[in-house]
Amino acid sequence: MAPWKPFLLRINPELWSELEAWAQDELRSVNGQIEYILKQAVSKRRGGAGAARPKEDDRGPAKPK
Repeated sequence: MAPWKPFLLRINPELWSELEAWAQDELRSVNGQIEYILKQAVSKRRGGAGAARPKEDDRGPAKPK
């Protein structure tokens, strides 16, 4: 597996607060939540059936909706 790609993301405080609360609801870190959301968006854009449930990774299975 390729190494993780770190990068800086600037985000407004209100959006951060929303993401933080959402991540807590889903038992994820904010970073994990952002990655989960991005994976869903990319899968949906590709027209893939995996949009609802991204592939599992080293953080464990994705929480079903």
